[in-house]
Amino acid sequence: MKKYTRRDFIRTSAAAAALAALNPLPVFMRDARAGRAAGRRVIVVGFDGVDPFLCELLMQQGRLPNLSRLRASGGYRRLGTSNPPQSPVAWANFINGAGPGSHGIFDFIHRDPRRQAYPFFAAAETMPGLGYVEMGDYKVQFDFWPFKHVPPRTVLRRDGVPFWDYLDAAGIPSTFYCLPSNYPPSPSRHGNHRCLSGMGTPDLLGSYGTYQYFGEDAPAVPLNEGGGRRTRLVFDGDSSRPFAIIGPPNTFLKKPQPAEVACRVHRDRGARAAALEVAGRTILLKQGDWSPWVEIDFNLVTPAVTPDKEVNGIVRFYLQQVEPVFKLYVSPVNADPRNPAIAISEPPGFSKGIAGRLGAFYTTGFQEDHKALSNKIFNDDEFERQADYVLQERMRLYEHALSDYDDGLLFFYFSSTDLQAHMFWWDTDAPHPYRTPAQARHYFSHVHELYGRMDAIVGDLVRRFGEKAHIMIMSDHGFSNFRRQFNINTWLRDNGYLWPPDCTSVLSDADWRKSRAFGLGINSVYLNMKGREVYGIVEPGREREQLLEELAGRLEAVRDTGGRRVIRTVYRGDRIYQGPSLRYAPDLVIGYHRDFRCSWESCLGDITRDILLDNTSAWAADHCMDPVELPGVLFSNRPVASQTADLTDIGPSILAHFGLSIPGTMTGKNIFKI
Repeated sequence: MKKYTRRDFIRTSAAAAALAALNPLPVFMRDARAGRAAGRRVIVVGFDGVDPFLCELLMQQGRLPNLSRLRASGGYRRLGTSNPPQSPVAWANFINGAGPGSHGIFDFIHRDPRRQAYPFFAAAETMPGLGYVEMGDYKVQFDFWPFKHVPPRTVLRRDGVPFWDYLDAAGIPSTFYCLPSNYPPSPSRHGNHRCLSGMGTPDLLGSYGTYQYFGEDAPAVPLNEGGGRRTRLVFDGDSSRPFAIIGPPNTFLKKPQPAEVACRVHRDRGARAAALEVAGRTILLKQGDWSPWVEIDFNLVTPAVTPDKEVNGIVRFYLQQVEPVFKLYVSPVNADPRNPAIAISEPPGFSKGIAGRLGAFYTTGFQEDHKALSNKIFNDDEFERQADYVLQERMRLYEHALSDYDDGLLFFYFSSTDLQAHMFWWDTDAPHPYRTPAQARHYFSHVHELYGRMDAIVGDLVRRFGEKAHIMIMSDHGFSNFRRQFNINTWLRDNGYLWPPDCTSVLSDADWRKSRAFGLGINSVYLNMKGREVYGIVEPGREREQLLEELAGRLEAVRDTGGRRVIRTVYRGDRIYQGPSLRYAPDLVIGYHRDFRCSWESCLGDITRDILLDNTSAWAADHCMDPVELPGVLFSNRPVASQTADLTDIGPSILAHFGLSIPGTMTGKNIFKI
């Protein structure tokens, strides 16, 4: 049987997404928004990851005065999150007004039962092209008769109907900025919906974000590490030898190779500065400086019968150090919103219009470069500075959004409260993975300051629109320390559910003739079901029922050192999910206690020696635990009528505000008085 490795998954996913990037959807312009909302306005601001417990503490201390006023007027509830409380699942719940059984996203990563535990990203899938003509070292596709080749394309795998489609059909305009779980952006059938995609949008290498580091201290052979690439920089005197920024793969080649753009650096040690020659221009930077966005065109050579193809991207350079060791960071290659090589907005011209006013801006889904911190390219202060640049740029986009808003629905998303919390959150006296207690307190106080900045945004918004719009402030989940890792596949192997006893990876050397269960993704466990998985052995009916109950009971009994329970609840997928999109639903969903999460290795099926390990990553906080532990927040300038509120209630409440009925496919309810 075919064996798959973690490297296969990462390589094929990135290459396929990059391939699709070179075949974007046709560019067309829509007419101006057709309908009006009769003066009705709803503004929703999404602060990803804002935690109710920290919010309530800071409100008690008087540090969030604007949110406190909303709470005092009856406009506050803890907001029920998704199960599991992962961002793509949670935001899809918000989008559909219903749970994963409606939208079909159950985890960051799903398994394909047709290929026995083969993992793929859940929210979008790149479909391979069909047909080509070989010409020497090249392969070329022709879309005309008689060839009619089909180019590769990336498909949004979120099922169901987003709530804005009902607004669109009713002629009510809606505009969404940086919305997660919506790449590629879903189309507007009536021309009343606009959207800029968010989390899930790749860079031009087809990854979630791959920085490039060039330094005298890099390995002699280029090193590809999770989220980045290190390349040795060699100087002859004060001028470097030519080096290359890596771009998208040239998929016109039979054996695709990445496109490159040549660069050179000239350093001035005395001035602690450097001149960077790239793409026909010279960029001057002092040590510690960031460049503005720089356009880079990657040339993809094609056979003589077709013109070469250019793919343009944008990067920012950061001159970390001139001496004693020269260090240069290059951001992931983002799609240029002025002429995007991938589909980042609906309609396609929407991003171009924004960039026409603001200039270039980040378009990848993950903009704060947490991988550079985890891989020790950045130190804590450098990451904080880069993340602040992201927030400043997002604020300019936010101001544009407000100035461009008339009526209908406006949604705007901020990532800062999530990505910076992952790296800086630490609300305990327990030892931090690598910071001293004083450092841990210092950087957690930065999260407190972020909440204060968000509170100021809310105060300004209420002053400007409070009498003219229904304003909602929401988050998709809360936050927790992530101190200890649990490797579900190690536990399954050591307890006889995954074979052989020396198995090292679900993807490469599991014996499916004897394996009854396996884990993939962050919270998901699957039975090796006969008739469903390719090599399934677990019989439906009684054997399945007994195995599910046995696994749930034994997992909930797992204890860490000191006797602390690791898992709060093991949920059965067939009991918590309902709807038409259950194909990839896990059999069990693990709800961890605070401080615990699935191990990094276990997410893609790798097996560690120990079942429980310390989390030593800079990513020291998370939210992929039990949903009971991690609700989000909802604030409103109108009282919340319902005593309970859930992510799935927001869409139905918006429809009700505009006088539309709530469709039967939604499980959420209107939580405000009409």
